[in-house]
Amino acid sequence: MKFIAKSRCLLAMVVAAAVAGATIAVAQTPAFFRIGTGGTAGTYYPIGGLIANAISATSGHGVEGLVATAVSSNGSVANINAIQAGSMESGFSQSDVAYWAYTGTGLYEGKPKVEDLRLIATLYPETVHIVARKDANIKSVADLKGKRVSIDEPGSGTIVDARIVLAAYGLSEKDIQPEYLKPGPAGDRLRDNALDAYFFVGGYPTGAISELASSHGITLVPIDGEGREKLLNEYSFFNKDTVPADTYAGVGETETISVAAQWVTSAKQPEELIYNITKALWSDETRKELDAGHAKGKMITLENATTSLGIPLHPGAERFYKEAGVLNQ
Repeated sequence: MKFIAKSRCLLAMVVAAAVAGATIAVAQTPAFFRIGTGGTAGTYYPIGGLIANAISATSGHGVEGLVATAVSSNGSVANINAIQAGSMESGFSQSDVAYWAYTGTGLYEGKPKVEDLRLIATLYPETVHIVARKDANIKSVADLKGKRVSIDEPGSGTIVDARIVLAAYGLSEKDIQPEYLKPGPAGDRLRDNALDAYFFVGGYPTGAISELASSHGITLVPIDGEGREKLLNEYSFFNKDTVPADTYAGVGETETISVAAQWVTSAKQPEELIYNITKALWSDETRKELDAGHAKGKMITLENATTSLGIPLHPGAERFYKEAGVLNQ
């Protein structure tokens, strides 16, 4: 009997050790969290890299066991599609595109609603840039008629807004010579005089545009006057915006419009995970990294995180914001 008892005790110890080992193995298994951004020449990609580094466990102040990565993509629509398909855990989107996806309106008219789309944080204003060659003599949106204009790739939020802006001034793709390029290649073609102008929606200053302004010379086409008032009246997600003088070398103050850049995810993501990610995003250490890492980083503030709420907050993010006092309990 003593032998049997000892055997049972030994077996129990082995099982306990095995369970403990399995628990440790599970605890050490990293959680991967991808952030869909945009083209490498835009603002989404560097901001995504900063946030991914800040919330990862390796930062020292991120989420334990988390490995976050910023992934280059075609932008808002592509990111939302990837989240919906489960091939991306999160991504950046323009507030207008997120609203359309969630409600099945606008760009998503006639398509299934993306009802699981949830907000982690509103980040910063995204300015609508119309970048033109200095010698193209384009002084207004109306002057784009007949010109070679890139409106970005299908699947981007920029192409949607470009079409809306053109329409507000009585133009369509038929009235221009449209090209469908990311900002990087569009800038290259502008430099080579193979393109007259291109649309870009993103936070200023953008590195690629800054380089182009310094090396080649550009103008920014204003979005102002009756056309802008029409846009603001018709679309609640647009706001007035101004690019300050000398944001880009040799370019004066330019009136335009903006939407909000948002970090979105799926309702299927665990509440505790998103809570911890949101908490890490708004830590003092991340604040320092955002301020030092990119000119737009200073505009990413906790006070603005719950503005432009066109879609619901993820429960994990909502819990954090209530605890932080930026949402009512």
